[in-house]
Amino acid sequence: MIDHARDLASVQEATERLLSAAAELDNADVTEPSRLPGWSRGHVLAHLARNADALVNVLEGRPMYVSAEARDADIERDAPRPLDEQLADVRASAGRFREAGAAPADWSRTVELRNGVTDSASRVPFRRWVEVELHHVDLGVGYELEDLPTEFTEREIDFLADRFTGHPDVPPTLLTDGTRAWRTGREADAPEVTVRGSRADLLGWLAGRRDGSALAAEGGPLPSLPPL
Repeated sequence: MIDHARDLASVQEATERLLSAAAELDNADVTEPSRLPGWSRGHVLAHLARNADALVNVLEGRPMYVSAEARDADIERDAPRPLDEQLADVRASAGRFREAGAAPADWSRTVELRNGVTDSASRVPFRRWVEVELHHVDLGVGYELEDLPTEFTEREIDFLADRFTGHPDVPPTLLTDGTRAWRTGREADAPEVTVRGSRADLLGWLAGRRDGSALAAEGGPLPSLPPL
């Protein structure tokens, strides 16, 4: 069962970790490439701030972004800012998201995200937690997938495995770290491919952060995953 209040607290903790780590950078570091192709660290920080505001829009019943073009333009506009402006923006936007999450609301209601995607309002805090944790890794400042909270890693694997379930381009697949198993891909009586590895490597592959070279595939090659 989703506990939105607990997830909101986890978002705050993750945000403070990210801000503390980013505060060790300098202005030159912000212009350096992140681990996301084509994005500097400034792009990542700008995206985190604008995503928080976008999720406030979702919680308050407005479109998440005015348009895809506006979303991209806002990130490009904000990416070159100096470090102190970036950190202030991430912190202030996180505060706005926290306030929106604290407002009395029907957390069972359905909300609309990007591209017509809908979800329960109660899952929005977890979606923000995903943004903060994975983009902290993307900054390339020493925070790795192995450093993610255990609960977060397991829940994000759950989420991504479910996202690819039934996808026609992903063969029936069993994922396991040796202690837990997840199924994903097309429906079938039995998995065609078994993928084994650590939870960090499984998450990295599912989330497009690692190429899967550390994983072992049995019953067929490692499946190619469509973009998220």
